[in-house]
Order: sequence, then structure tokens, then C-alpha cells
Amino acid sequence: MASLGLHLTLLAASVVAVLPPLWLLATSFKPKTDAFDTSLVKDFTLGNYSHVVRDTDFLSWLQNSLVVVGLTTLIGVFISATTGYAVSRFRFPGMRPLMWMLLLTQMFPVAVLIVPLYNLLAGLGLLNQPVGLVVTYLTVAVPFCAWMMKGYFDGIPVEIDEAGRVDGLSPFGTFWRLVLPLAKPGLAVTAFYTFITGWGEVAYASAFMTGEENLTLAGGLQTFVNQYTSDWGALTAAAVIIAVPAAIVFGLVQRHLVSGLTAGATKS
Repeated sequence: MASLGLHLTLLAASVVAVLPPLWLLATSFKPKTDAFDTSLVKDFTLGNYSHVVRDTDFLSWLQNSLVVVGLTTLIGVFISATTGYAVSRFRFPGMRPLMWMLLLTQMFPVAVLIVPLYNLLAGLGLLNQPVGLVVTYLTVAVPFCAWMMKGYFDGIPVEIDEAGRVDGLSPFGTFWRLVLPLAKPGLAVTAFYTFITGWGEVAYASAFMTGEENLTLAGGLQTFVNQYTSDWGALTAAAVIIAVPAAIVFGLVQRHLVSGLTAGATKS
């Protein structure tokens, strides 16, 4: 009976988890007039997808998102890896306050940070600039990823670093040539987290970017459903297209996710 109850609970939870994306996918293939029809697709159409691609600024939003997310991922992975390695291997003045600062930045909700970040970006002339969003997303992703990478580097034997220094490598050379290749699972999780941070974020993208040509994908979705219009077919079609790159990235790194997320949980 306990096993039956457990499996029924898991089955119910799976249904609850699957229904929203299934409804989203089905609605994207329905005519606009059938958006709230509870049945599956009766009149299959690709009109919503063609409308999104041809009649909106979706391709411009896609380009903006690719630039912002690409820079965020590359810079975020590099900063997180070097910070995690430095804190894991070296002892320097201010190390503990640095780690506490990285941890404390995760305590503030997005709504509290929008106004001060907006003022900072306005003062630097970075509003409506992809660089402004990149800097903002790095402040979200890097602290968490640096902590995670520190835990992963703690699990890599220090003897590898010592062997590199004996062979004449500099500290950065040891990190880049010996330690970093062993940290692929941690790097995969870091890359995935920074990618998702920029790809699906809405609040900062909506507050710091104005004008449809400057929006990212997450901000552009809001133009389909607002107080004046409600184009649910276009919204669901755009959401499905946006989900495809995230699914591809997840598929590429998923074999590293478990080992990367559990790194540092135990020590030898």
C-alpha cells in the first residue's frame, strides 16, 4: 500500500508538471479563436509561428538575447572559475569577507535591486545597451557559481597543482592546463546556470531595455499579451521557440549536471 501510494503521488505530480508545457505546445498550433479550447488541436495550423517570425521583431529579440546570453555565459564561466579556484587554493587578505559578500548578494530579491541597478546603469550610460544587461546578469550568476566552483575545486587534489608548479607552470598555467580540464562537470553547471539566468530573465530585461528593437526574448513576450491586446497564439508559439535553445543546452550538459551540482558535498 505504501508503494502504491508513493507511485500514485509521483504520477499525479508528473501530470501536474507536464500539463502546462503540453497546453502551451498544443495552443501554439491552434487558431487564435481556439486558444482557450480545452480540447486538443482540432484545426492544426502553423500560422502562429509564421506570424511571430514574419510580422514581429522576434528575430531582433533573438539576436539581442543571443548577444547578451553569449557574453554573460562566457564571462560568467571565466570569472566564476577563476574566483572559485583562487578561493579554494590560496589564502589572501579579505578572502573571508569576499566569500561572505558573494553569499550576501544572493539574499536580496530582484524587486529590491531594480531601482539601484537602474540608477547605476543610467549613470554609466548603459541603459538600452546589451552590455548593461550582461553586467546585471553577471551580478546574479557569478556569486552562486563562484561558491559552487569553489566546492568543486576543493574536491580536486592539491597534489595536481604542486606537480604543475614543479614542472615550471605559473599558478594560472596550472589552473588553465591541469585543473580546469578536470572541472568539466562544474563548468557545465556554471555555463547552464548563467545561460538560463540570461535566457529566461524578465524583470531586468523589461526595466533596463525600452523600445521593441532593444528587447530581449523574455521582454518581447510581454508585447503579445498586455492591457490592450491578447494574442495568446503568438505568445505560446514564441514561448515554444524560446524553449528550444534551452532544451538543447540542457541536453548537451545534462550528463554533467548531477556530478557538478553534488561536487563538494563530500571530501576525501
